[in-house]
Amino acid sequence: MSRAPRSPRVAIVGGGIGGLTAALLLSRRGAEVTLLESRDRLGGRIAFERNESDTRRIDQGPTIVLLPEMLLSILEEGGIERERIKLIESDPLYRIHYSDGRTMTKRRDPGEQAKEIERLFPGQSEPFLRYMKEVRSLYPGAQKAVLERTFPRKRDFFTPRQVRMLGRLQAHRSVRAAAARYFKHEDLIDAYSLQSLYIGGEPSGTPGVYSILPYAEHDFGIWMIEGGYARLPVILEEELRSRGVDIRLNTRVERLPVEDGRCRGIVADGVKEDFDAVLFNGDFPHLLPLLEGRPEAVRRKPYRPSSGCVLVYIGASKRWEDTAAHQFFLPDSLTESLQAIFKRGMIPANPSFYVFNPVVLDGNAAPEGESVLYFLIPAPDASRIPWSKEGRRLARKVLRAAEQRGFPGLRESLKWIKLRTPEDARQDGNYEGGSFGIAPILAQSGPYRPQPRPFKSIDGLYAAGASVHPGGGVPIVMQGARMAVNQLMEEWNP
Repeated sequence: MSRAPRSPRVAIVGGGIGGLTAALLLSRRGAEVTLLESRDRLGGRIAFERNESDTRRIDQGPTIVLLPEMLLSILEEGGIERERIKLIESDPLYRIHYSDGRTMTKRRDPGEQAKEIERLFPGQSEPFLRYMKEVRSLYPGAQKAVLERTFPRKRDFFTPRQVRMLGRLQAHRSVRAAAARYFKHEDLIDAYSLQSLYIGGEPSGTPGVYSILPYAEHDFGIWMIEGGYARLPVILEEELRSRGVDIRLNTRVERLPVEDGRCRGIVADGVKEDFDAVLFNGDFPHLLPLLEGRPEAVRRKPYRPSSGCVLVYIGASKRWEDTAAHQFFLPDSLTESLQAIFKRGMIPANPSFYVFNPVVLDGNAAPEGESVLYFLIPAPDASRIPWSKEGRRLARKVLRAAEQRGFPGLRESLKWIKLRTPEDARQDGNYEGGSFGIAPILAQSGPYRPQPRPFKSIDGLYAAGASVHPGGGVPIVMQGARMAVNQLMEEWNP
């Protein structure tokens, strides 16, 4: 009588959202999962920034849920009921402040958005509606072709059908150049290309395939998780512990032994432990040192990191009326400001910045009459700037600008303030202090990005995270983890 096939024993190295998602899906499918995290908490970039003197807290990293159905469907597949993740829609989507004092409110409804565009940019509403119509016809195919497939060989990406799809998506152009095919005014081009910053890319240097991001805002909306994005890893950890998943915090994996072409487990704290498969969750360049002595770990040219950011967290003794939860403040020239960061590795003279004001959507985010605020300032990575000094200087400059342009009385209302720089991000394990993994440039996208099974010559080794295909952004990282799990289970042969 034949025995039922044995389920795999899987070690997941890293407890960010990719590792948590993989653990959720693998345990749901019967795998015996051990999750190892070097820090004293799970969640990676998704965490709360807290003020020690009171109970106030605000998201430390991501704030925007951009593809809610992707996120919810993956969690549902892993056994998390949708009702456990309470989403609040952002209406309006956000507000853009231009340097001349004009503001554009982004609306989800294309008709309402067309009216807003016509108010500010006469004659440009028709190109906007054409943009929406054309990208709407492309989006389902683009999602399947780019976000739901792996590319173990580069030729798998460049099939005739795929090439036609890429051509229609203007993948050979930059996101900014793709937007310029529709819009004539520089400020409107900015409004429909700045979304590449969500994944750490410069609009002029990020492939046009990412033009689906501004479209997705209108089609799927912008949302937040009630209580903050950092509630998500808490919910996932609770579920995993209830299933008996072995979660080991403060455990640093030192090596991944490979024998006879197969990853045989892990070495942590000097002790080797055998597993049937290993899934690495973290910035991919950090995987290579764990494969010491392997030719796969030798890379002639370093990966280019994504941009960093300076993050400022504030508790304030007032609330601001007639505002949006998400706001972008742009300089005279967004292109010049970002080129200082991406091309020259410099802090721009006129920085752009983003503000998240969660009490607009969730009144319980701060005590009555008070606010917690999150400022994100795009910045170079940690390699070229003395951030211990420059971070404070940049924060002061941005807070003065925010007070003048949209948050009157901000500095006088400060109750507490905290700061994180790219150097802090590097110390937390972000590659070179970049906030979004490796940069989403053409040479590091699609088939040129590390894949969920990163090495054809090493069986039993898989990867997920912002530096792994399909890329950054929480739902997309979760999708990458799902693809890694699917491939692991398909290849499992006890």
